Amino acid sequence: MKALAALLFLVLLVGCASAPPMPPAATLFHDELFAAPSARIDPDAALAISPAMRSYLADKSVSTVNRVRSTDRRRQLIDALYRGDLKLEYDAAVTRTAAQAFEARSGNCLALVMMTAAFAKELGLRVRYQAVVGDEAWDRADDLYIAIGHVNLALEERVEPIGFFATTSSGPMIVDFLPPRDARMLHTRSIDERTVVAMYLNNRAVESLTQGQVDDAYWWAREAVQRDPELLAAYVTLGVIYRTRHHPELSEQVLRRVAEREPDNVFALSNRILALRDLGRAAEAQVLAQRLAALDPHPPFSYFREGIAAFREGRIETARRLFAKEVARAPYHHEFEYWLAVSYMALNDADRATIHLTRAMEVSTTRKDHDLYAGKLDRLKALRAQ
Repeated sequence: MKALAALLFLVLLVGCASAPPMPPAATLFHDELFAAPSARIDPDAALAISPAMRSYLADKSVSTVNRVRSTDRRRQLIDALYRGDLKLEYDAAVTRTAAQAFEARSGNCLALVMMTAAFAKELGLRVRYQAVVGDEAWDRADDLYIAIGHVNLALEERVEPIGFFATTSSGPMIVDFLPPRDARMLHTRSIDERTVVAMYLNNRAVESLTQGQVDDAYWWAREAVQRDPELLAAYVTLGVIYRTRHHPELSEQVLRRVAEREPDNVFALSNRILALRDLGRAAEAQVLAQRLAALDPHPPFSYFREGIAAFREGRIETARRLFAKEVARAPYHHEFEYWLAVSYMALNDADRATIHLTRAMEVSTTRKDHDLYAGKLDRLKALRAQ
């Protein structure tokens, strides 16, 4: 069984606020090993507002709203963006800049957060970015397993003058883009704007890596580390890139840097184990593997991988139980729902297969996956009708 290779955090996982700053990262970069990026990387583009976005604000009269006490520009902005004619679509296929998300009318949670923030800042509203703690999901691309965190934003309360005094009329307005939930109940912590930009850069690095564009992935990850040296996820990504390019010694060096800050970071641990094995340092790798097993005895996708093995061996009921376990702990992952549907079909239970295939379509995070499951669901319904 291949060890877990964790790549992507949208949520920042760092030590306590009093932790010393990370050492200078310059010694971790090896530009000579990589070709120039295929396109210019501009971190400032992440949150830049475009002329089309300004025109949209003007057309909706949000920017020229009469600022009387009964008017809430935050509410006007949210109504214009998400209850109006934009018809935004959640799509996790690629992390777009604010302007790209507006142009495409779609994006993942980070892109939509950045787009909303760019609009809000243009209106002079106060924006607070939040990382959601303990809300990570998972995805995979071939043999790469990707941890996906979540961010949202708060539009801060307005301060309104009343005579010679100032008062706030309402609390922060939370804007969240994942399936319906009570955003006020989420455990969050505020993060800096530089961290949001670094998360965008790190996402682009991971997306490039999953597409086989290793050179581009390096430059995106390098920029992420430079933009926010405290974003440990960017170091993990950089470590995976070095190992992908067959430099396990550089991978281990980068991942050790994360371990020095966060010894129990399972994402750095899992990848460092792979690098140490590549280097022939089996004893060190085994020590870390035992530690990782104690920290995370049932890592993400473990039941899924066991279920796939059982299904291929013809142990369909065992596979069904294992897929159900993954669904129970990750109810928003489309692949788990799909394979649970497949196992029910193999058990001649078309009713339950339809339920879980429908669920796979509903929780899919890209238009491509949604259409794929919709097609399968249509064929299943046609078979049932026959």
